[in-house]
Amino acid sequence: MFLAFASTLPSAALARAEAIGYLALAYTGKRLPLQVRHSAAGHYIGTADEDGPVSRESVEYFRSQHAADHALTTGRWQQRIHP
Repeated sequence: MFLAFASTLPSAALARAEAIGYLALAYTGKRLPLQVRHSAAGHYIGTADEDGPVSRESVEYFRSQHAADHALTTGRWQQRIHP
């Protein structure tokens, strides 16, 4: 899989500071806001567009919406580097 706009890609830390999805930007070229999402595996930090989910950005799954919201707000979550 190739990285979209690899030469102009921000670091994962910069994407996180801008509250956008690093993987969404790297693999689709879309600057999408980080948000709490839900799947059968649990809550996670990721991105979505008008067509649905785009990326799972967090390594972790969280047991509740509240725990995921807290992680997103405080920055206490780990960024995935590869999809």
